[in-house]
Amino acid sequence: MSPAGGNAMLAPRPAAWGASPMPAEPIRVLVVDDSVVARAVLRRLLERAGDFEVVAEANSADQALAKLRQHWADVVLLDINMPGTDGLTALPDLIAAANGARVVIVSGACADGAAATIRALALGAADALLKPDAARIGASFGDLLTARLRRLGRATPLAPNVRPLLPNDRPPQRVPARRGPVECIALGSSTGGIHALAGFFASFPKASTTPLLLTQHLPPPFMPFFAAQISDMVGRRAQVAQSGMRIAPGVVLVAPGEGHLTLVRSGSDVRVRIDSTPQPSGCQPSVDPMLASVAQIYGAAGVGVVLSGMGRDGVIGAEALVTAGGEVLAQDQASSVVWGMPGVVAAAGLASEVRPPAALAGHLARRMGFQGMGYQGDKGWI
Repeated sequence: MSPAGGNAMLAPRPAAWGASPMPAEPIRVLVVDDSVVARAVLRRLLERAGDFEVVAEANSADQALAKLRQHWADVVLLDINMPGTDGLTALPDLIAAANGARVVIVSGACADGAAATIRALALGAADALLKPDAARIGASFGDLLTARLRRLGRATPLAPNVRPLLPNDRPPQRVPARRGPVECIALGSSTGGIHALAGFFASFPKASTTPLLLTQHLPPPFMPFFAAQISDMVGRRAQVAQSGMRIAPGVVLVAPGEGHLTLVRSGSDVRVRIDSTPQPSGCQPSVDPMLASVAQIYGAAGVGVVLSGMGRDGVIGAEALVTAGGEVLAQDQASSVVWGMPGVVAAAGLASEVRPPAALAGHLARRMGFQGMGYQGDKGWI
């Protein structure tokens, strides 16, 4: 299946391409489910709430792609078990065709922690909800659904400012690679990020005890499961960050879904502060304040790694980190599911390395002095 093309006439977008839509407008929803009863119930629940508009319905993934060529949506509600192409298989194509719209999985297969849920989030779904039987979808589920969708809010269409370099383009000037000790590594990712993190940590030195901070765009209920995945990848315990936690060797902290992971000095210690201040990217948690706080606390000894993800989150914090003397690494386009976040950082000339995740880990291993210890560069450990 190929992404929706760009030639068909689309419904009007917000007036300023890439600008935030007016909040007074309803949240526009495309409902994708093979059950006519489920589609009708979901439409009724959304329209009864008053601040949603169901702009179209589709009974298959193929039909959903066609609808996205005709209608602008803020959110796509997607079932998994459908005839033809199932929802998970179609998810990457739907994200590519949706031009910034968030895809929310609503399926009977999506309990918290279920394999289908984790896979959907790894593929780039913005959220996942367990759908009751059609006959049991009532007001309580409607309240949960509308609350989740309001938290996502209106979508921002993707500005066409990140594209492959053409033959006559001049590559952006990169910041020179840094040297010296590494006291903290902060990683940020979104769509495709879990796969990218797996590649990074497969080549990251297991003997390293440098504190690790991670911000991945995921809803709050799934952060404990994500932290467990990170523990397996890194080989040391990862946990969801809470305000007041101390940063120390061996610490691996994951931003909670309801706030940004930032750092503050407390006497001789560095501790976590969870901040929920809205960010220019519109993301919560956001990579920007995490990188900015690493810049403030660690300066040249801080490193930021921006991996696969949609949008521009991370570029503001990356600039702050580079200005403070720290180093920023970005995933390359060929290995990214979506070259939005790392692409913007690379295009701004803020990254000293733009390479696949394993190669970025290899660069850090060399900077931290792990050569000659069974470490084979980008191939990891032997």
